Amino acid sequence: MKYYITTPIYYPNSSPHIGTAYTTIAADAMARLRRMKGDDVYFLTGTDENAQKIVRIAEKAGMDPHTYVDEIVGKFRELWQLLNISNDDFIRTTEERHAKVVQNIFDRLFEQGDIYKSEYEGWYCTPCETFWTANRLAEGKCPNPDCGREVELLKEESYFFKMSKYQDKLLQYIAENPEFIQPVSRRNEMIKFIEGGLEDLCVSRTTFKWGIKVPFDPKHVVYVWLDALINYVSALGYPDGENYHKYWPADVHFIGKDIMRFHSIIWPIILMALGIPLPKKVFGHGWFLSREGGKISKSRGNVQDSFELLRRYGSDPIRYFLLREMQYGTDGTYSEDDLVERLNSDLANDLGNYVSRTLAMIVKYNEGKVPNPGSDTELEKELKDLSVRVKNSVEEKMLSCDPAAALESVWQFISRCNKYVDETAPWNLAKDPAKRERLHTVLYTFADSLRILGILCAPFMPGVPEKIKPLLGGEDFFGDWEQAEKWNIIQPGTVIRKGEPIFPRIDVAQYLAELNAAQVSQEKSQDLAPTKEEISIDDFAKVDLRVVKVLKAEKVEKTDKLLKLEVEMGSEIRTIVSGIAQHYSPEELVGKKVILVANLKPAKLRGIVSQGMILAASHDRELEVLALEKEIPSGAQVK
Repeated sequence: MKYYITTPIYYPNSSPHIGTAYTTIAADAMARLRRMKGDDVYFLTGTDENAQKIVRIAEKAGMDPHTYVDEIVGKFRELWQLLNISNDDFIRTTEERHAKVVQNIFDRLFEQGDIYKSEYEGWYCTPCETFWTANRLAEGKCPNPDCGREVELLKEESYFFKMSKYQDKLLQYIAENPEFIQPVSRRNEMIKFIEGGLEDLCVSRTTFKWGIKVPFDPKHVVYVWLDALINYVSALGYPDGENYHKYWPADVHFIGKDIMRFHSIIWPIILMALGIPLPKKVFGHGWFLSREGGKISKSRGNVQDSFELLRRYGSDPIRYFLLREMQYGTDGTYSEDDLVERLNSDLANDLGNYVSRTLAMIVKYNEGKVPNPGSDTELEKELKDLSVRVKNSVEEKMLSCDPAAALESVWQFISRCNKYVDETAPWNLAKDPAKRERLHTVLYTFADSLRILGILCAPFMPGVPEKIKPLLGGEDFFGDWEQAEKWNIIQPGTVIRKGEPIFPRIDVAQYLAELNAAQVSQEKSQDLAPTKEEISIDDFAKVDLRVVKVLKAEKVEKTDKLLKLEVEMGSEIRTIVSGIAQHYSPEELVGKKVILVANLKPAKLRGIVSQGMILAASHDRELEVLALEKEIPSGAQVK
């Protein structure tokens, strides 16, 4: 079967962030699974470059738009490579292959009377690339809940597309094809929006020159949404390309919920006007929200450097965390603390530990060779039956665009495998020569279950089978999805090895200490570093800074970075864990009066609850705790 899946094309106005990465990773997992099932897959992603906001950002950076987008697009391509994204094509709307199709479609819609020239006057939001009527504005600003910024009143000659002409036809199509817009909550939102009445769509601009020219009226450039949406067919070579005839209609447009209206209303109507089949499904996933609340987005300035996260944790942990945290139809929550916790509990403890200890037992109890198995007991039969159910469940969940639920199914199998180790207790079987055959059956089941785990994890974490492969004799067992329900595949006598843990644990204390140090220091000269976003006096007033006296200090066991301090704050004694042990000995701090962030949420470090954070200044590798020279009483407020 053919399978055509797309992400949205992303604005290259800055480096890709976590929300962008999620969309692409999830689409990649769906594409990988379909390839493993033997389907003929075409997976498209790309960048949307013909936008007014690109012009303004490039001008602000002192660059021409082409040079600016080339640099940012390079970062998208680099990130997708680091995340093991398996896209078959990367479309840029500045490419000639795209521009030709856009002009062809514009011509055709104009000739058949679906595009007409008029004058537009309305409120325009540049970041959203959207015109709004006055009655849709929210207190005079952009009504997009993720924006809320100022809009500008524009009046210019424009071409318009007759959206209203196809309103009833689209409603009928949605009613007859309930799977077309998913999840159901998004479908209901779109129906309500359409029933409120569709206005004709402005599809050209004259106030800037960056973009695709209207072929018969070159003072106009094609407005971004007619331009951008056409990428899904221009990448296939519409109207005569072999790939277009082979892969269209798309099986899934996988997008964020904020652009549902464009993909499930504007795009289908354009296709209806052209007589082109509609995509089978438009799926709008939720947003990633920061732990403090609010969507993670470039405009909010609360994104984390994706490249830095990959450097710290690697591709598979990032892929796993994002896919597991975004529950079907709802928003997900992102924080690096949660990522570390997931990595340790799910990947290091559940999966990684199972791989390590089962291989270690084969090495210990059978000289590192996969033994001949004996007869199955109910335990083996139960495990094998579960693998079939899990495989089928993963397929079903991924067909519904629900990677989180699919991974939950995979982890049911991992959990059962860990339980199987405890139930069979091979360390006891090894003590009794009469139970040698039973031991061999258990050890063989270990090896074959690792093969199945590699297959089940492959769509989500493509690095896992690559890590397991050399441990199971080097043979590639992992490309065929159907093998996830078949057992007794590994040949007895296969030489295995333990290897390094496939997911080493993160030292939480060290991680938090480094995070603490990062909050009070910068690696580069502070004189050259830019100041952070301005805050109001009300924001600053939320931070409760207090003078405290250090009563006791000692090193925290099994770490070279942490000190445990007891400090006096007025009549209260608090315990503080601080990552300053490489800069101060305990005796240097006793008696000092230092500054404490007193209303910081407590955190547990190495089993010790830390009730605040000591302020320090840093430069390069130097760090100094901020201490008071005058006799200011402990507990005094710092203002």
